Amino acid sequence: MLSKEKITALQAQGLRWVDDSSMGLNRRGGAGPTDHKALSFDKQTSMIPVFNEQVEDSPFSAQVVTDNTAALYEKGTFLTEVSLPARPKFYDLKTQEGIPYSHIATLHSKDVLATTVLQTCVRYRSRETSCQFCAIEESLKNGSTIARKDPEQIAEVTKAAVELDGVSQLIMTTGTPKTSDRGAEILARCAKAVKRQVNIPIQAQCEPPAEDYWFTRLKNAGVDALGMHLEAVSDRVRKAIMPGKASVPLTRYFSAYKKAVEVFGAGNVSTYILAGLGDTEEEIITISQALIDIGVYPFVVPFVPVAGTPLENHPMPNPEMLTRIFSRLGPAIKARGIQSDTLKAGCAKCGACSALKSYE
Repeated sequence: MLSKEKITALQAQGLRWVDDSSMGLNRRGGAGPTDHKALSFDKQTSMIPVFNEQVEDSPFSAQVVTDNTAALYEKGTFLTEVSLPARPKFYDLKTQEGIPYSHIATLHSKDVLATTVLQTCVRYRSRETSCQFCAIEESLKNGSTIARKDPEQIAEVTKAAVELDGVSQLIMTTGTPKTSDRGAEILARCAKAVKRQVNIPIQAQCEPPAEDYWFTRLKNAGVDALGMHLEAVSDRVRKAIMPGKASVPLTRYFSAYKKAVEVFGAGNVSTYILAGLGDTEEEIITISQALIDIGVYPFVVPFVPVAGTPLENHPMPNPEMLTRIFSRLGPAIKARGIQSDTLKAGCAKCGACSALKSYE
């Protein structure tokens, strides 16, 4: 069994995969953290960076042992054997229109289904507005997804993933459209369609909509948890790294968080914070504590540079910094009573992209 500190280091430094012929379940491009591979350590499955150039300097490497196991090494010394989640059965299916199910939704970790409802974003096409870490349209360019998922398509794939592969929750994110709801409207329609087909916990993710009534509409449509992602926490980094999103001020994020917590309950509102973009350790801890105080789960994740983005050559974060952040936030999350295992749905509940939950 690996220590939480070792898994933190793995996620911060990545892993050199020696045998490219057996990659198992992995993910390149797209929205959210990507260029990862799923590895299962005992009861926890973690997403470990394997595809970016920075992992070539990592002290960690892996060698395939069998079709579903690999040996993990640090500086050539054997650490442990890990299991590799299998390719899900629903990937073999297609819609009546001939669209592969894997183009509509993908498996994250070992039992989480994720879909990007709108694979385009109003901010993406211009570097004056785009988030410099984002690769949302890269998977669209390489033909591994479709631009817009119909609610009934998502419902069809979700039902199959539950029945064939035991998927336990659905996470729906979206690129930001031009409308003031910032994606909440299409997410609500998708949630309603899914819940008509299968009773599965759903997290929806979007920027804060301009009007607070969308939180109640999302809840009434069947959304169980909501993610509104900061990514960066200081105005300095927000304006430099994500100028379009920075036009929505932190004050709006916090007013939206408070209203959303009233609707979804403490813990079932969360935010992604990417450690390593330039925010200081104390800036991340300070804003995370403020979020915890109002009942928002601050899911702090190590930043992973993705090929094809302006930050593809950016260094990966210091694992010691992450350990210090997690060591302070974990007890605070527990004291507030919003531990990941108590949440209804979402990235924090899954916990595969960050070791934070092991510090709770």
